[in-house]
Amino acid sequence: KQWYQRRVRGRHPGAGHSGNRHSGGSHRGHRPRVGATKQNVPRFKPGPWCNAHATFYEGSTNTFGGACNFKDVVALGFGLNTAAVSTTLFNNGQACGACYEIKCARNPKWCKPGSPSLIVTATDFCPPNPSLPNDNGGWCNPPRQHFDIAKPAFSRLADYTAGITPVDYRRVPCQKTGGIRFKIDGNPWFYQVTVWNVGGAGDVVRLGVKGSDKLKWTEMERDWGSTWKTGAILQNESLTFRVVTSDGKTSTSWHVTPKNWQFGQTFEGKNFR
Repeated sequence: KQWYQRRVRGRHPGAGHSGNRHSGGSHRGHRPRVGATKQNVPRFKPGPWCNAHATFYEGSTNTFGGACNFKDVVALGFGLNTAAVSTTLFNNGQACGACYEIKCARNPKWCKPGSPSLIVTATDFCPPNPSLPNDNGGWCNPPRQHFDIAKPAFSRLADYTAGITPVDYRRVPCQKTGGIRFKIDGNPWFYQVTVWNVGGAGDVVRLGVKGSDKLKWTEMERDWGSTWKTGAILQNESLTFRVVTSDGKTSTSWHVTPKNWQFGQTFEGKNFR
């Protein structure tokens, strides 16, 4: 059978290990059969509110997307509402592109008046620090659910002099303008495709590619973050990409590249509604 007809197993990328036990969207615990062109998977909906903590980190538009390989978060449409997430949430890069609503909570001294909410996208990894206790510096150690938010965004939640604050958060649908983007890099023997601007669940769990001539449906492997890889020959083919998100929804972008595409080019495909 084709790769997209097989069932996949494993946990939803947002399923946490502590606290409220669930840190994902509304489709916990299953990843149904993927890839069918006709499907009845409902639209991704906001998940339950969960407890976590948030800190901030400084950087630039070129560094806030580090571990997800988003080269420039502003140029790619994320803006500065971005966050590095802890090991539990990052899930080896599967969380890249997921969207979260975050509210400052249980900290009246530092929360901004009215506890306004903020929508952020997971674009980076907050690494653990095993040399420090989980409650005193090791904020991103497993099994903590933690957001290290870009400083400009954090300042809209709480006074940054607080350093760290409790928050409530939930997964929410990603609202995007335009189609899914596919950037092709590599060389004639090794191909990388970086995927971003994904609506709905936002987080890509599988990526398939098919050519217009010799290349049959091929499942790509996650290289790191939002970048996928394959050794299959993609050159001299008009390429079709099939994206599967964590809620089981599938979007197929047919023949989004010409046969004479070049490395370094970006192409726009069909997005989730």
